[in-house]
Amino acid sequence: MQVPRPVLITGATGQVGGALVSLLRETGRPLLTPGRHDLDLSDPDSIRTYIRAHEPGWILNPAAYTQVDKAESDEASAAAINAIAPGIIGEAAASVGAGVVHFSTDYVFSGEGTIPWKEDDPKAPQNVYGATKLAGEQALAASGAPHVIFRTSWVYAAGGKNFPLTILRLAGDRAQMNIVADQIGAPTLADDLAALTLHTIVAAERGGDPGDVLRTGLGGVYHACNAGETSWCGFANEVLRLAQQCEPKKTFAKLVPIPTSDYPTPAKRPLNSRLNCHRIHKDLGFVMPTWTSGTERFISQLFPDTRRD
Repeated sequence: MQVPRPVLITGATGQVGGALVSLLRETGRPLLTPGRHDLDLSDPDSIRTYIRAHEPGWILNPAAYTQVDKAESDEASAAAINAIAPGIIGEAAASVGAGVVHFSTDYVFSGEGTIPWKEDDPKAPQNVYGATKLAGEQALAASGAPHVIFRTSWVYAAGGKNFPLTILRLAGDRAQMNIVADQIGAPTLADDLAALTLHTIVAAERGGDPGDVLRTGLGGVYHACNAGETSWCGFANEVLRLAQQCEPKKTFAKLVPIPTSDYPTPAKRPLNSRLNCHRIHKDLGFVMPTWTSGTERFISQLFPDTRRD
């Protein structure tokens, strides 16, 4: 029996990377989860050497330079990881016959209006992070590697550093918190992106040669986030509402909705982060759960022994 080629996961200690490792480990697939000393995404030679030495069958690339505000003053570092590395990964993947699943962001759009963005809508990133992520998409597409790109938004997990964990930490110590209420999007649980990724891999393998399947049908760009929409303030309210059920004696801060203009940041943030995700249902046969469902599962992971009413 032929031993399956390993799956390479970049950023395996990150939110999406960690979810991918946990889920794929359950399938028994051999995994490659290199640290930066083995695979440095800011070093093209490191990328080429590692991929050619290990010859993975799939390369999953959730790793990114995600410090949105810092990127405004550190464009070179953001570009190395977000813009250049995906193209190098694609070139190396093509040389060993690997398929690539890459993760991108709604920040490639202008963030204007109220209509959910479709995959082929005009791109107009408003900050360095968005511009480098768009460049990375383009570099991967030009590399010749069979690939899928999942654009997502507002990703979080039960571990790491993210918005809901910060809210839970600060809301227990403060009487009041101001939270932006005019940026609209869909909080997306990393576990659901991992499930979508595994579904896509299986679908590509079921269709024959995965590379051929991605090139002729399933490949390209998909929007992938949890269903529904809310604001950052709405998300925070739901997180605290569910946490209150788990810790009824604890007092949490009162949340005060504010406009983006009251919370200036070095990088401009999109007001409209809505993504039209119909294509993953139409082409991949996958339906993303609602953001409220994701939030409930997130809280259940944080409070596993607590029953909520």
